[in-house]
Amino acid sequence: MAAAANAAASSKGSLKEDLTCAICCDLFRDPVMLACMHHFCKPCISRYWRGTQGPVTCPQCRKEFSCKQFQTNYLVTAMVEKVRATTSDTYLKNLEKQLKETLENHRLRKDDFVNSIRRDKDKMETIKKLGADLQARVKGEFRALHQILQDEETCVLEQLRREQEEELEKVQHHLEAIELALRELEENMRVLQQASADTENVVVTELPQLRPCVRADIAPEFDINAFCSKYMAPMQYITWRKMFKSLKPGPSPLTFDVDTAHPSIYVSRDKTVVVECEAVIPHMGHNKRFLQCINVLAAQGFQSGRHYWEIEVGTKTKWDLGVASEAVDRHSRIKLSPESGYWTLRVRNGNEYSAGTQPWSRLQLGCSPKRVGVFLDCEERRVSFYNADDMSLLYSFTNGPRGKVFPFFSPCISDNCQKPQPIKLIHYPPVALSG
Repeated sequence: MAAAANAAASSKGSLKEDLTCAICCDLFRDPVMLACMHHFCKPCISRYWRGTQGPVTCPQCRKEFSCKQFQTNYLVTAMVEKVRATTSDTYLKNLEKQLKETLENHRLRKDDFVNSIRRDKDKMETIKKLGADLQARVKGEFRALHQILQDEETCVLEQLRREQEEELEKVQHHLEAIELALRELEENMRVLQQASADTENVVVTELPQLRPCVRADIAPEFDINAFCSKYMAPMQYITWRKMFKSLKPGPSPLTFDVDTAHPSIYVSRDKTVVVECEAVIPHMGHNKRFLQCINVLAAQGFQSGRHYWEIEVGTKTKWDLGVASEAVDRHSRIKLSPESGYWTLRVRNGNEYSAGTQPWSRLQLGCSPKRVGVFLDCEERRVSFYNADDMSLLYSFTNGPRGKVFPFFSPCISDNCQKPQPIKLIHYPPVALSG
């Protein structure tokens, strides 16, 4: 590029010499051409011939002419004006300003690329650390299942490894693209810096040729929740569902707490079924009872460890499920939200599923679950909901409760045209999950 700039400067100098009047030794002013094809300033040739009687001669080649005759050369005039403009102080200052601005823009883009590379490397470290943490968690889960689950453990770890590699590969590709773009940018900066330095010695009339900037795509997003969700799930229980004939684990059974049931809720004798009823059931007054909303809690509460339970909802078109803090207000009508002490999933109109955030987070599900699994991880503060038929994740709260919580249920008020349908707690052989 420097050689090209020098060549351009040399060519410019040669052109300036060709457009210089041989009489005044300056750029042509109002250039005219004699019959011998030599050019001079009109005032210069007029002064040169002033007082001459008879034939005149060309000052350059000494050719004689019978009369004082010349013609204006508009093409040379235009060329002279262009050279004069491109060698002016104003033009050179503007060119120097453009060089500085272009260099500064490249510096800013370099900073962006450097920052993007740093973020990519940090992201890769996060992925690696998460991958290592998840591998340790998976191994811990599978140690409790011993040799019978060795094949399943290997399968899950391989899937995690592939997903980790896929995530790392995405970021690696972006990192390589950014590094390539950075190298191209630095090369352009070198050329611009050289051109900027050359302006002190030679006349530069245009920006040097730059390499086209490599397009840098937006850095791929890394969804930590999506990456972690299947490995933060109740893995022992999921595996047990796959190997039911060989194993006999299951979640600890829950029962409904009659003392918390709204007066419009009927609780079965074995405390595993609740259903909304039209008549108000007389209950002994109790501070634990819900009075404004059709709610009920489980008798069992949790404040440590990991716990999983399932609820059969069948074809009910309205319900709310989840967990509630021990200290929730049970006598007022409030919104079900984490801010109020509730982490819930709900359905309305049979297929409108939402997570109990504020505002509600609408969920798009492929099918309506007949059984819903709730997984509570007190240490990780996670509350997750699953379609218990295939253990697909429906929603997960990652900023879950602190302190003691109870499984929460609401059969809701049924539509007038429908017969109230029950909610049922599903009991399996009483084998508690580890933790």
